[in-house]
Amino acid sequence: MTAIVKGHPSTNDDSYQLNTTTLIRHSARNYPEREIVYRTGDGGWDRYTYADAYARIKRIANALADLGVKPGDVVGILDWNSKRHFELYWAIPGTGAVMLQMNLRLAPEDVGYVATHGGASVVLVDESLLSVAESVAPFAPEVTWVVMSDKPLSEITTTLPNVRHFEDLVAKASPEIDWPMIDESSAYSACYTTGTTGRPKGVYYSHRAIYLHTLTQASSYAMSAADAVMLITPMFHSQSWGLPQSAVFVAAKIVLPGRYSAGDTDMLADVMIAENVTVANGAPAIFQPMLDYIETLDVKPDFSRTRLLSGATEPALSLMRGFHYSTGADFIHAYGATETAPMAFVNYGRKVTLQGKVTEDEWWNIKRYQGLPAGGVDVRIVDPEGNDLPHDGTSKGEVLLRGPWITARYHKLDDDADRFLDGYWRSGDIGTIDENGYLKLADRLKDVIKSGGEWISSIDMENAIIAHPRVAEAAVIGVEHPKWQERPVVIMVTTDGEEVALAEIHALLEGAFAKWQLPDTVLYVDKLPRTSVGKLDKKVMRVEHGDVYRAAQ
Repeated sequence: MTAIVKGHPSTNDDSYQLNTTTLIRHSARNYPEREIVYRTGDGGWDRYTYADAYARIKRIANALADLGVKPGDVVGILDWNSKRHFELYWAIPGTGAVMLQMNLRLAPEDVGYVATHGGASVVLVDESLLSVAESVAPFAPEVTWVVMSDKPLSEITTTLPNVRHFEDLVAKASPEIDWPMIDESSAYSACYTTGTTGRPKGVYYSHRAIYLHTLTQASSYAMSAADAVMLITPMFHSQSWGLPQSAVFVAAKIVLPGRYSAGDTDMLADVMIAENVTVANGAPAIFQPMLDYIETLDVKPDFSRTRLLSGATEPALSLMRGFHYSTGADFIHAYGATETAPMAFVNYGRKVTLQGKVTEDEWWNIKRYQGLPAGGVDVRIVDPEGNDLPHDGTSKGEVLLRGPWITARYHKLDDDADRFLDGYWRSGDIGTIDENGYLKLADRLKDVIKSGGEWISSIDMENAIIAHPRVAEAAVIGVEHPKWQERPVVIMVTTDGEEVALAEIHALLEGAFAKWQLPDTVLYVDKLPRTSVGKLDKKVMRVEHGDVYRAAQ
């Protein structure tokens, strides 16, 4: 651990705490007329202002206090990217309580575990998610349930015990509040990992962490009051990548798409066009069908000011180029995790300093990288023994991270020492850092393919294969092999349901992969399994297809 050196005392008021409430309070004061556009419960659209939102936020905070919520308590939310969810992002932590982000796509037992392990005393649930709450309730018997709906409580049918009505509580609450000054090291929110291995693990973010994350993210994405920000990534998933706070900090127009599914991407594109959205976040699995829809339009939108923040998986070159040449939009590939709040690396803004040093094709290749460390984040790449590796673009090691918004421990988890090394969080990702400081992930430590004693990057192979015009989706997994330890197996969805010749796949990989690394097995499926946050679920694929070579023996 690095020693902390105490220097000369400053004359600043260092006792003034960094609180999330400051962000919304200042923007509502300075930009009261700024719009927030939101999806209504019936699928329509409405809008109100920062001033309107702030007035409700004060009432909601008082309503929570009237309900018995105290500083240090935990309040859960089961909701979409809605108006009420946005208001709760400020009201709950403003009281000194913790906002528990509950992933409604997890299994009921896991959601119940999150509620009980997190210590939630109150959970607020949107009416459309009552069936989810009812399935969770047996696993969280101590919770007080509050239903959020425009309907009166008398018209709502539910088996939840002693349910309260959100809008009734808000209507009775005082309209004014004297916000407490909260110790900035206190948790403002909590998010649990999606639990692909074992139970979900809790990460509790401090007011200080998200405040500093907000300032850095807004600067990293060149955000300002001239922007219109649409929150596509679920607000229950790692704070929608911190974008709600960054949007409020710069007083941008905000667009909340409410409830949507993978089949609603046409709607997302239409709203982006109608509201002149300039910043939006999402995974390639969302952006690709949006692009497919946009390319069917007779008149393409002008997204020349738009930055698409892409995470979860590496965006394909065809996706980034497609958006750029069709609309002018710029892709920002970023990297992080629940444990990193989540911004850790950002691939944006370096082109101007590399002007004349790289070709256009080389620049597009660089845009596939996860980017440069966010300001304030320290990074190491280490070998299996924990030794630092050079930043030469070829030495592959595990990515370690440390910084003011990187977790240093898990909530109520005693056996987490293997996830940390010398104060750094161990990401479990394998990557390289080149001479320009760019991180390029090769794989998850658990997903990297070990064949004949050498590593093969499934990520690079997937992105090369997805460039084929008839490939809709592709995943590469390592499957146990009797001779070579593991061999890469391609699992593919094609646009026409027909197979692609193995020679065509090899042609896509030539030059980037050695001949011995090329896959010799391709499996065709109708759909690839994904996790609750849109990532390819390779754990499921390895179980389903792990006997490919054993069956052939």
